[in-house]
Amino acid sequence: MSADLVEFTVDGRVVRAERGVCLAAAMMNAGIVAFRVSVGGEARGPLCGMGICFECRVTVSGVPHQRACLIACEPGLTVETGAAG
Repeated sequence: MSADLVEFTVDGRVVRAERGVCLAAAMMNAGIVAFRVSVGGEARGPLCGMGICFECRVTVSGVPHQRACLIACEPGLTVETGAAG
């Protein structure tokens, strides 16, 4: 693995991305497009990409409601989408 790549997990799946890339971009590059489920049961994902819409909220290392577009990829992060199942 390159020194510039980091590994983290999303719903138990190992994802690799460049260090510092935002989680939302890394997750979408890995084919993960459902980040949460709306009250109505619809899959939701990033819309604005800059922290305004709150559609990319995930649980990161046990902390809920984190905006994936504002968090940089770091090794060992554990991400739960709430959309898996």
